[in-house]
Amino acid sequence: MSGASKRRVVVTGIGALSPLGHDWATVRERLRTGLTAIRVMDEWKVYEGLNTQLGSTVPAFDLPAHYNRKTMRSMGRVALMATRASELALEDAGLLGDPFVKSGQMGVSYGSSAGTPAAIGDFGRMMADKSTEGINANTYIKMMSHTAAVNIGVFFGTTGRIITTSSACTSGSQGLGYAFEAIQSGKQLAMLAGGAEELDATQAAVFDTLFATSLKNETPELTPRPFDAQRDGLVLGEGACTFVLEELEHAQARGARIYAELIGFASNSDGTHVTHPNPATMAQAMRMALDDAGVLPEAVGYINAHGTATDQGDIAESQATHQLFGDRVPVSTLKGYMGHTLGACGALEAWMSIEMMREGWFAANANLAEPDPRCATLDYIRDKPRALRTDVVMSNNFAFGGINTSLIFRRWPA
Repeated sequence: MSGASKRRVVVTGIGALSPLGHDWATVRERLRTGLTAIRVMDEWKVYEGLNTQLGSTVPAFDLPAHYNRKTMRSMGRVALMATRASELALEDAGLLGDPFVKSGQMGVSYGSSAGTPAAIGDFGRMMADKSTEGINANTYIKMMSHTAAVNIGVFFGTTGRIITTSSACTSGSQGLGYAFEAIQSGKQLAMLAGGAEELDATQAAVFDTLFATSLKNETPELTPRPFDAQRDGLVLGEGACTFVLEELEHAQARGARIYAELIGFASNSDGTHVTHPNPATMAQAMRMALDDAGVLPEAVGYINAHGTATDQGDIAESQATHQLFGDRVPVSTLKGYMGHTLGACGALEAWMSIEMMREGWFAANANLAEPDPRCATLDYIRDKPRALRTDVVMSNNFAFGGINTSLIFRRWPA
């Protein structure tokens, strides 16, 4: 399909549940003041051998009365957060309750690293105890990696395509990207797209065994430290974020408010190692996204980095970014504020990048006191937010398995 024949895709609704807050006004205040959401997870202290005790959780959120035992029976926390974020996004887009949602012209493209860990544990107990006690008809639905996508579809009655993206840290960005491609190609007019994750000690244990978690358990406010010489690993978080992506002419015809235009997406794989990132293929993903968007590197005014605060990850990502952009483009990551939200990060970080672009400022890297000399020299935003007007931002994510994604958004004229 030629570039001229591709349909344009815009963002017409966003709903989120994040450790920093559930609306942009609350999140903005946290980012501007540098107040992070990392805390000590006292409930993890019962796990012998778990070294990290740090996490970032979603504050309590309201649920309307129609969230009841019947409608929530197949939902664990990750599916519940994804569904509620999607409802907020539909409401924001002016589509909640609209027959269009069930028409088959709207689909779902959504991901998480896994389903609800407690449900996975139920099957683990079955294997250990040789008993099915505690397992019921909904245990698998809560456990399966595509639990968020299918619960969203059932809750809102969507009959379009369901795209499930369970790719760890790129689940949310692939959710957005594959929805973008479905609309571009004319297969759907609109998509609910994004990602979610619930925080659990088992996830922390995964990274703990790789010596990739922060152990600054006494000073949660000082970690994680992406790109900093004194960083000691990541902190995990949770959340959910849903975009309503819509074909431009359809959005304009119904008078929708437009946040931004999604103009480029790319995803590739390293093909070399499961946990060791490859700067060359990371850079290639960014280059392909630029080509998809039809813009030059010079057009990008801000890059939202993946920035996990892991040794190999930060170094490889900075090198890849420098290959294309040198030290010209301001760069920051939001994981210093809310931790690594895994399947949710691609959507949450894209949302916040769009909002900052709309307002003309970008958050500083939290806890970045001294950039690691092993990282490439980039224009890391430090100490305080930076006032900056740009029409194009890039948001990057990189996952276990060597999966790389890059999204490019363009400012929509006010």
